[in-house]
Amino acid sequence: MSLPTTVSGRTLVTISGARVGIPDPDDLIHLQFRRFAGCPVCNLHLRSIVNRRDEIAAAGIREVVVFHSGAEELRKYTAELPLDVIADPDRELYREFGVETSPRALLDPRGWPAILRGLAHDAYATLRRRQVAPPAKPDGGSLGVPADFLIAPDGRVLAAKHGTHVYDQWSVDELLALVAAGREA
Repeated sequence: MSLPTTVSGRTLVTISGARVGIPDPDDLIHLQFRRFAGCPVCNLHLRSIVNRRDEIAAAGIREVVVFHSGAEELRKYTAELPLDVIADPDRELYREFGVETSPRALLDPRGWPAILRGLAHDAYATLRRRQVAPPAKPDGGSLGVPADFLIAPDGRVLAAKHGTHVYDQWSVDELLALVAAGREA
């Protein structure tokens, strides 16, 4: 499968009904592929994005997060996120961008610390009634691996990362460094 080097113009609809143009004529798009609605590891990562969203926006980046869950299920877990969240239960975008599933997603020991941190945080938040408990059997399964794409306003894919385990994605620092390096080039 050949991965896209450019992204044709399209409009995606968020779980709140907002329309998101990709590419964006004014900003870079950080297109993130996450796993399922309520995924504790995804929640851990997205909290790091939200905590630094001012820095990300100042760098000219718009966050767009795709899950392989339906919109109704996603609303239970992400309605309060100040990010553009896209439901892709049929995995059309996942296929287009070559985002796969793998048993290694959970079996790779490099992801285990994030799994434990994510589960601990979500268990505590659930007990305190701050969030809904993660699903026991998520729609679409739990073997997805993350992927990240940085898309320029003209549609060029400036950088891409396909994860090999559950917590193998760009950190905020890596994302900002990619943008800074691109501006210096």
